[in-house]
Amino acid sequence: MSTQTEPAPIDSIEFVTFSAGNQIFCLEITQIREIRRWTPVTALPHTPPDILGVMNLRGAVIPIFDLSARFGLGATPSNERNVVIVAASASDTVGMLVESVSEILSIESDQIQETPDLKSDAARNYITGVIAHNETMIRVVDLGAVVGGDNA
Repeated sequence: MSTQTEPAPIDSIEFVTFSAGNQIFCLEITQIREIRRWTPVTALPHTPPDILGVMNLRGAVIPIFDLSARFGLGATPSNERNVVIVAASASDTVGMLVESVSEILSIESDQIQETPDLKSDAARNYITGVIAHNETMIRVVDLGAVVGGDNA
């Protein structure tokens, strides 16, 4: 008597895709708290160029990163479509300035490929994987590394 075993279910993960530095990136939807229109922030002295300043978010002061600058792709050009993605990593909540938010993708976990060895610590530290989707390569952002500090 043969017994058939069903294949193990493949986990599906939802990502929000966005553009920074004319490149496509994504974050797990569970890390995103909200998406806001860009508003000017309060600059602080002696901050790195990729930290634009701080924003008051319902009584909490959060840092705002220019994600394009953080990734070494140049400063985000001012545009009416720019948005701030408010995201949480562990106990830290931050805002990330991006050019636009595109869509929500539901991806099976086995579709996420490892980041190729590019001999670049910054690439490996900020990007946890790559997703091939509709002839586009989407980079999966490691929010903890973005928030954590100097990996570039």
